[in-house]
Amino acid sequence: MGVRRLTLADVVEGLTGKRPVGPEWPVTATVIDSRQARPGALFIAFKGERTDGHNYVSDAFSRGAAAALVERDVDADAPVLDLTAPAEHYELRPPVLLRVASTLHALQQVAAFWRSKHDVRVVGITGSVGKTTTKELVASVLARRYITLKSEASFNNEIGLPLTLMHLTSEHERVVLEMGMYDVGEIAALARIARPHVGVVTIVAPVHLERLGTMERIVQAKTELVQALPPPPEGVAILNYDDEAVRNMARATQARVFYYGLSSQADLWADGIEGLGLEGIRFWLHYRGERLHVKIPLLGRHSVHTALRAAAVGLVEGLTWQEIIEGLRAPTPQLRLVAVSGPYGSTILDDTYNASPTSMLAALNLLDELEGRKIAVLGDMLELGDYEREGHEKVGMRALEVADILITVGPRARIIAETALRWGMPADRVHITERNAEAIALLEQMVGSNDVILVKGSRALQMEEIVNAFETERTGMREVKTHQQKARTNRNREG
Repeated sequence: MGVRRLTLADVVEGLTGKRPVGPEWPVTATVIDSRQARPGALFIAFKGERTDGHNYVSDAFSRGAAAALVERDVDADAPVLDLTAPAEHYELRPPVLLRVASTLHALQQVAAFWRSKHDVRVVGITGSVGKTTTKELVASVLARRYITLKSEASFNNEIGLPLTLMHLTSEHERVVLEMGMYDVGEIAALARIARPHVGVVTIVAPVHLERLGTMERIVQAKTELVQALPPPPEGVAILNYDDEAVRNMARATQARVFYYGLSSQADLWADGIEGLGLEGIRFWLHYRGERLHVKIPLLGRHSVHTALRAAAVGLVEGLTWQEIIEGLRAPTPQLRLVAVSGPYGSTILDDTYNASPTSMLAALNLLDELEGRKIAVLGDMLELGDYEREGHEKVGMRALEVADILITVGPRARIIAETALRWGMPADRVHITERNAEAIALLEQMVGSNDVILVKGSRALQMEEIVNAFETERTGMREVKTHQQKARTNRNREG
């Protein structure tokens, strides 16, 4: 018997409760961008703020899509199968338009139906910071033994998570899903679709405070993951012992609780942490009387928590220490903070996906570990609500301690610069800009061979424009290590 994959018959059954007659019609991909359609794909037409997928159904069909989920009439040469009207039976003949009341709800309904058809263990990951990095490393560890499906990129919302589950097959043994949220109730909704057995919580920080209003509501929203877990032996909540808010989530779950952290009171804990700059980190792992010395290629001392989460999942899923360590050491190209070769032999730390005070401080701590002239290019941190000024001020204080040159981008990041100036950073080392183009122009004038440049800010600022302007190649750890060794021989520091 071959690998069981999603079919159009499954889609119709998931939406109507009735299996259509005739061929199954395998779904080769589920896409929301018509340009990604290929023969046999299912295209889902979403109406967004800037564009309406219904206008691109014909394009999806021209690329070979077998079906499209739509809410209204579209300009496409294909029959309509109205799934909003009850019928005795349904018959499929691609290409076909599947009419539903809501394409979003239809996607979620099919994903939940398809998930229910698979006897697979699901790991859900949430928290204010570190979800994607943790997801990547957890998947790397689990893949040492199990055929593992993971969320691609940051598919962590009401659209991305169901899209991931649509790619589930009978071959998969583990699923690793990132779960994000903007409001209370959203993680609970994702959990109803995914039905996780293991829930990992990173930390709780004032991210999305502007939307949720209080830290208490952020904690409430993140707690929804552990509340959704089943009781032992299937359910396990993996909680950060070092974060009091996360530690206290143990009271809200019926699952077994597994603590990780830097305290010996945790089930799995680490000490002797040594930052090795671009060569990674080294530390001791402790678990039930065992003690292991580990070196892994994650950047920054803060990454020990990421390693602990991945190791914890490996332990509760029955992996050996050899498998866990191999997973921790494996190349993980989708990690957020990556080193990039810049001009004249400089190094760029590309951490442009997003930013919060916690992640910004962690990135500055990594910058502090490295040799060379340190340039911090820091942008606005958004959605901090009442914590906006304090959060930017804390980053400004740390930038003062770490950076040789500070460049800020955006009106909120100005607070970072003003704080650094107020507490003694020389004015000729601080540059305040409003746009990426201004920061690029400044860097063009100053980048030298021994520079390490951190670029970080909230997603809306699109600070990858800065990285792209200077990037010569995206390096793996081996190449970065070689560059670091060369840099150590160059003592002609600028500034």
